[in-house]
Amino acid sequence: MRFWEIDIAATSQGIEVLTGILEELGVSGMVVSDPRDFEEFLNKTQTYWDYVDESLMELRDAAPHLTFYLPQNAQGEQQLAGIRQALAGLHGRDAAGEFGSLEMTCGSVQEEDWANNWKQYFKPFRVGRHFYVKPSWETIDDDEGRIVLHIDPASSFGTGTHHTTQLCLKQLEKVPVEGASVLDMGCGSGILGIAAALLGAKRVTAVDIDEASVGVTRENVLKNGIDPEKFTLLCGDVTGNAALAQRVGKGYDVVLANIVADVIIGMRRELFDFLRPGGTLIASGIIGERADEVQRALTDCGFALRERGEQQDWIVLRCEKPL
Repeated sequence: MRFWEIDIAATSQGIEVLTGILEELGVSGMVVSDPRDFEEFLNKTQTYWDYVDESLMELRDAAPHLTFYLPQNAQGEQQLAGIRQALAGLHGRDAAGEFGSLEMTCGSVQEEDWANNWKQYFKPFRVGRHFYVKPSWETIDDDEGRIVLHIDPASSFGTGTHHTTQLCLKQLEKVPVEGASVLDMGCGSGILGIAAALLGAKRVTAVDIDEASVGVTRENVLKNGIDPEKFTLLCGDVTGNAALAQRVGKGYDVVLANIVADVIIGMRRELFDFLRPGGTLIASGIIGERADEVQRALTDCGFALRERGEQQDWIVLRCEKPL
């Protein structure tokens, strides 16, 4: 498969706005190049600044921009059209030019090149109290007794670096998972379902509308040594497919939905029905300005809010289906 490599030029302020817009349009993996961030890094590490690689020092003079990838298929074309429309609207209301040129350029890469491009940005890192996330091409000298998640994004998104995924992982640490049945809606690379399995879930079902994501999740399940018999993978949209919703089943102890606000609102009744009474919903992918709206939709549907977490203006809602 081929992918569009899309780059958008902006100011530092513009990038902050763009990341929220792109997330709402379903773009959950992007690389931000902002010299302001690099200057902050230098200021924090000024004692050792002369050990920074020369190629990194060049970032100080680079113009702010962000890069992301979309598959060259019908879904990608729809996302690209939405992004063009959003950029035009953003440019139209930015009379002062605070967001920069917002110029978008499109290239084309093979899937193999896409994956290799991500390798330079994806390094091992800790999340919460229990997890250490790493790609297969990196090594960890000391895992500190943490659960190591071996995650390769390949042609999907979900490396764990984004705030929404980290919020979900931290909430997952707070609920009883050992021996539980878990549903991961919009699984991406499978990171959340795999984390649940490694925490002791007895069975996991992962669903995504993108066939590539389902394939990537299957590969990551095997990389983490999880019995595939305990990890069911399904592809499709449960909101418009009663047969698929029936295959997903009901009675889950935990449902994970790291998607976007509109999708969570749209499938709130399905999420409610998938859970057993007393079960937990962890919903994320919610930009701050939409959080109250999503919370109202979930509570109006019957959920009881148990915790609301925030990280860099991204929100996670942990809710419970009443007994």
